[in-house]
Amino acid sequence: MRIRASHSVNLLAVAALFAACLGAVSGCGSEKEADSRADVTTDRARQVAAAWDGSTAAAAWRAGYYPMGETVQLPRGGLRSQADKQAYEDQSLVLRGKLPVTWPKDGRVTWARSGSVTRSLVGADESYKSLAGAGVNGKPHLTVTGAKLGEMSVATSRGPATVPAWLFTLVGYASPLKQAAAVPSKLPRPPIRPARDIPGYPINRLVRIAADGGSVTVVALHGVCDDGPEVDVLETRGSVVLSASVKYRKDGGDCTKQARTQQVTVKLERPVGDRVLLDAPTGRPVPYKGPHGPSATWS
Repeated sequence: MRIRASHSVNLLAVAALFAACLGAVSGCGSEKEADSRADVTTDRARQVAAAWDGSTAAAAWRAGYYPMGETVQLPRGGLRSQADKQAYEDQSLVLRGKLPVTWPKDGRVTWARSGSVTRSLVGADESYKSLAGAGVNGKPHLTVTGAKLGEMSVATSRGPATVPAWLFTLVGYASPLKQAAAVPSKLPRPPIRPARDIPGYPINRLVRIAADGGSVTVVALHGVCDDGPEVDVLETRGSVVLSASVKYRKDGGDCTKQARTQQVTVKLERPVGDRVLLDAPTGRPVPYKGPHGPSATWS
């Protein structure tokens, strides 16, 4: 696995996740306890895999539309200036035109090898509002002059899909800014309850699945007084279960209530395919969250 850039976050929101070791560092570094934690974590991963494999939840997962990648596509060639890039990141968009007020209520999400599914479509106005913030307040902005319904490719739990999308015309760009219009399927109810008495912390979010499906990059949590996060993987025929933990320093010491998030890339024995990517502590699919927050499925 590879470790990438990290960011600090306030621990208050995740304090319960670190209760086992933060504030009780003296026993967290022993090899005996480390082995014990590993055994418990492995058992939990096996339980999650066994509960999901062959379940009605897994069948629903494979039949639905679940985005596992970005649902916004920038104009061909990307945004050309730093000001435009900053405007997009700040959701600084201005509408100088009219958006369609009618549209088909349903559309087809289609996979090249696994059929299609009908999903409700959001309107152009709702789609635009998800891209635009509260106001520009004199900041650099992107100007939208109109939109039409088209399609785009989205990475999903079943591989790349062709999805209905709103194509927004931007001033200064020959190709549109695309936003997927299909509403994701509702997450199936997990066939196993969350575990609150085991070591390890829920995976924060999925960042990306490699183009060949051979690795996944996720955001994991760890403290300021450890040696960083690590993510173990248990692969079965129907699932990929991830278990996040931290590597504790042998020298111990006082630990402050501060946590960090860090990207971890986990290599797999075979491509993800349509296997469900699961978080061991929660027993739920690992959520994908884009730059502007989670999709309707994960929120």
